Amino acid sequence: MSVTPGRQRFALVGTGARAEMFVRALVLDHPNTAELVAFADVNPARMNAHNGWLAELDFDPVPTYLASEFSSMLEKERVDVVLVTTVDRTHDDYIVAALRAGCDVITEKPMTTDVVRCERILRTVTETGRKVSVAFNYRYNPLHEKVREVLAEGAIGEIGSVHFEWLLDVRHGADYFRRWHRDKANSGGLMVHKASHHFDLVNWWLDARPVQVYASGRLFFYGDVAGKRHGYARPYDRAHGSPAAADDPFALHLADHPRLRALYLEAEVEDGYHRDQNVFAPGVTIEDDMAVLARYDSGATMTYHLTAYAPWEGYRVMFNGSRGRLELEVVESDFVSPQAAGELKGAALHGVQAAVEEGWAKITVRPFWEQPREVPVSGYTRTGHGGADARMTAVLFGRHTDPMDRAATARDGALALLTGLAANRSFETGQPVRVAELLTIP
Repeated sequence: MSVTPGRQRFALVGTGARAEMFVRALVLDHPNTAELVAFADVNPARMNAHNGWLAELDFDPVPTYLASEFSSMLEKERVDVVLVTTVDRTHDDYIVAALRAGCDVITEKPMTTDVVRCERILRTVTETGRKVSVAFNYRYNPLHEKVREVLAEGAIGEIGSVHFEWLLDVRHGADYFRRWHRDKANSGGLMVHKASHHFDLVNWWLDARPVQVYASGRLFFYGDVAGKRHGYARPYDRAHGSPAAADDPFALHLADHPRLRALYLEAEVEDGYHRDQNVFAPGVTIEDDMAVLARYDSGATMTYHLTAYAPWEGYRVMFNGSRGRLELEVVESDFVSPQAAGELKGAALHGVQAAVEEGWAKITVRPFWEQPREVPVSGYTRTGHGGADARMTAVLFGRHTDPMDRAATARDGALALLTGLAANRSFETGQPVRVAELLTIP
C-alpha cells in the first residue's frame, strides 16, 4: 500500500479472530484517514491468513513480523498507532513497548488482566504522554447511548441502584471454555474479559467509579467435574478428528469454518494451539456463574449477574431512581437453534453473518404516577454489536467527532478492570473488597 500524506499508519499485533473487524474497518471504511502498514504475531500462518483476506478484498498484503520483532517493526514501518488484539495477559507488553516508541495505542478490552500490569500501563502513559484507547464498543451501541442520554436528562432523577443481568447462551458462552480464555492466567476470567464491557458501561452511565465490591462465583456448568455431574461429558480433548465430538452440540468443528480453519486449524503446526478444546475436559480455571454487588462513589449500588450457560442470550438492565425507573431489555437470540449449535455466536455479533434466531430490544421509562413510555431508538441493528462496531471505528480510525465522550481512555480501562479484579479477589476471600486497596486511580 502506498503512503498517503495525512493518514495515520496503523500496525496490528495479534492476528486471531478478534483482529478481523479492525482490519476490515481500516481498509474498507477509512482509507482517507488510516492505512494498515504491518502485522505482528507469534504465528506466521495467522498473519498469512489475514493477508490472504486482504487479497480477496483487492488489497496488497502488508509486511509481517514475528512478535519478537515488534519493536523493530514500529521503527521500520514508521507506525503512528498500534492495535493490540493479542491474548489478554500480553496486552501490557505491547502497549508499553508501543508507548515508549512514541506510538499511540488502541487495545481490545480488557486493557490488561491484573493490577501489576495495569499499574505498568498507567505509569507509562504518564511518563510518555502518549494515548491509550480501550475498544469498549458497547459505549457506541445506539441503545446504550440512548440510556446515557435519558439518564443525563434526569428522566428518573438521582440513581439509587442498578441491576444488570447478563446471559451468555450455550453457544456463545461455551466458546470461552474451548479456547485460551478458559485459563484465568490468560484472561482474568469472565469477570475481567467479558464483564469489563458491562462494568465500563455502568461507570459511564452513572458518571461514577466503583469503591467496594463483594462477589461470589463458581464453575457450575463447564469443566470436567460439572460435565460428568450433568451428563454432558464426552471422552475427547479437542473436537477435530474425534468421533466422540461428531454429534456433540458443544463441539466446534474448525474444518467446517473457512476462517477458523485458516486462522487456527492450519496454523497449529506453528504453535500447537487448539481452538476447539472440549468444554467439559480438565483445565478450566474460570467461573461460569458469577454474582456481584458493587457500591459507587455516587452512593449508587449495582447488583450484577453473569450466566455463561443460558438457553437464550441477552441482558436486562434496570435503573431505580428518585423519580422512577428505566428498563433496558435486549434479546440477542431468543434460543439456540439445533442447526446453529456448532456455529459461533460472535459471527453474528461482529457483523459477519446475520443471527439465525429472533431478537429484539426495548427501553422503557416508568415515572412515578404516570403510564410507562417506550423510548424510540434509531440506528440499532442485530449485527456488529448493535451497530456499535462501525460507530466506534469511525471515531478511532475516521477521526469523527465524539460529542458523547465515548472514547475510553486508559483510566476508563483501569476502572472497569478494577471492578472485575475486586470481584475475583472477593471470590477467593469471601469478603468485600475496597477497590482503593487494589489500586488508587486519580
